[in-house]
Amino acid sequence: MLSEEPRRRRWWVHPIVSQRLQKGQFHTLYFDLRQNPEKFQGYCRMSVATFDILLASLRSGLTFQDTTMRRSISPEERLLLTLRFLATGNSFASLHYEYLLGISTISGIVCHTCQLIWQRLREAVMPTPTADDWLRIADGFYQSSQFPNCIGALDGKHIRVKKPPHSGSQYFNFKQYFSIVLLALVDSNYRFIIVDIGAYGSTADARIFCSSRMGERLRANQLALPEPRRLPGSSASAAPFVIVADEGFALSPHVMRAFPRRDLDDRKRIFNYRLSRARRYVECAFGILSNKWRVFLSSLQMSPQNATLVIQACVILHNFTRIHDAPSEPEVAPFPTTTSVGLDHNPQGRPGSAGLAVRELFADYFISREGALSWQLNSIRGTRRLFLGYG
Repeated sequence: MLSEEPRRRRWWVHPIVSQRLQKGQFHTLYFDLRQNPEKFQGYCRMSVATFDILLASLRSGLTFQDTTMRRSISPEERLLLTLRFLATGNSFASLHYEYLLGISTISGIVCHTCQLIWQRLREAVMPTPTADDWLRIADGFYQSSQFPNCIGALDGKHIRVKKPPHSGSQYFNFKQYFSIVLLALVDSNYRFIIVDIGAYGSTADARIFCSSRMGERLRANQLALPEPRRLPGSSASAAPFVIVADEGFALSPHVMRAFPRRDLDDRKRIFNYRLSRARRYVECAFGILSNKWRVFLSSLQMSPQNATLVIQACVILHNFTRIHDAPSEPEVAPFPTTTSVGLDHNPQGRPGSAGLAVRELFADYFISREGALSWQLNSIRGTRRLFLGYG
């Protein structure tokens, strides 16, 4: 049997692609965009000044040597292409016709730039918190949501990803699609403090947190948390610094979740209401992230490894733009529509007595003269009437 001859390439460079320097979107649009800051903001999701700061941080890693065969792609074009992909979620095939670059070239540029953003900027925009950082975060939560000793709001976001071949249905999440999880701890400025990225969506958030480095360090008391302190105005025992989370996480001395929905009295409803006011920040941070970087609005058509690089880059860019650009999103997060959240589901077993005692301490404080809010009782009763169908 005669062997087939190898397929010959018709062109070394396709005639359309060869016109990149004359007709490619970067060469025809970039300099005009810089002269129109509002349009540049809409195109890149950041201001011209912030783009320049970002480019200066990444330039050495995005600069490649020219060869006798072709000119290298400039750092400006590499960064603009990556930001456009993250801002729109356009496919690599679509960007191929816009930037007149090969699809495999675009894929390589995006993955390399995302990895570089994570490596170069992670320590600058998402450093490991110190005791002073935790105190500053706690002060921010108390000022914005009146929840004292709170060092962050915790939750997980499922990022839809193309199912890898031969992965099996066991990796589907509860919504019956393949995803990887962004587990994040967020402060009251909607910035990410600590993230864990890459776990499959079929794993419960609580198990991801338990096996994450963040969870391990919290249990081992290695997060440099400040010593417990009394709640403002209270003469009761000192309270530990806590993370607020939803019912999917286990209750512990440093992780607070709502009281289960059954047998709720006003005291428990008030605690749930106050916890929801603090926990909303992580939900809003995820919303801001997805609204700015719209690559998350559809399934990521790439391997889980490359999808992890994209998520890492978007988390860093989220913090980076909130530091360098005045936030354009509303700074007031919407209140939750209910104060009794979820069922009493605890994947890690029954809560220990230490976690229950801390929750009781906060619940007592929120109905005390020192810790009560003037509107909290009316809020929970109004929400209850709405929930029961009376309003």
